Amino acid sequence: MSLRKDTTHIEAVTGASGWAVKSASLQGQLLIASPHIQDSRFHHSVIMMCQHDQSSAMGVIINCKSDGINLAKLFDTMDLDAPRFCGNQTVHIGGPVDNSRGFVLHSQDHMRPESVEVTHEIGLTCSVKILKDITDGIGPQHSIVSLGYAGWQGGQLEAEIAQNSWLNLPATSQLLFHTDCNDVWHHAYATLGIDPANYVDQPGNA
Repeated sequence: MSLRKDTTHIEAVTGASGWAVKSASLQGQLLIASPHIQDSRFHHSVIMMCQHDQSSAMGVIINCKSDGINLAKLFDTMDLDAPRFCGNQTVHIGGPVDNSRGFVLHSQDHMRPESVEVTHEIGLTCSVKILKDITDGIGPQHSIVSLGYAGWQGGQLEAEIAQNSWLNLPATSQLLFHTDCNDVWHHAYATLGIDPANYVDQPGNA
């Protein structure tokens, strides 16, 4: 969705052809920031990878809540009627790219025609209609509403992974929707069986 009321749907960032899953694709994986990443935009971030192929990659940070923005305030910004339900649900910052675009990661108990299946459990929808479903009480049981995304050009993410800037593991609804936002990064490392304090950021030493 967009912050403009007259724009009710945005296409996937990379276009329809970009959603095809290729071998070695990280779509459906969680990208976990190395403890040594100092960039404040990605420090201790965990990213749900929604698309990854040879030409580009994009994902949504799942553990960065916005400062004081909830669905009620977002609806007011978009000149929409006040939400009936879930007005207090916090809006996340999905990444540093195009923070006027909205992305909703959600459980697949409610999929719209425009929704994309990221994993067998997790869907992604980029339309205002799903926000209205959520706030009307008929939407998915679990959701993360975000503004902005993280994006990479072809080969850029692979180069960062080769430098041990990121780890990855399969995404689960437990980590996305049932783990406290402040604990997701530590839980991801625990799932991998790695102590972040002992993580070495030199290639070949992780």
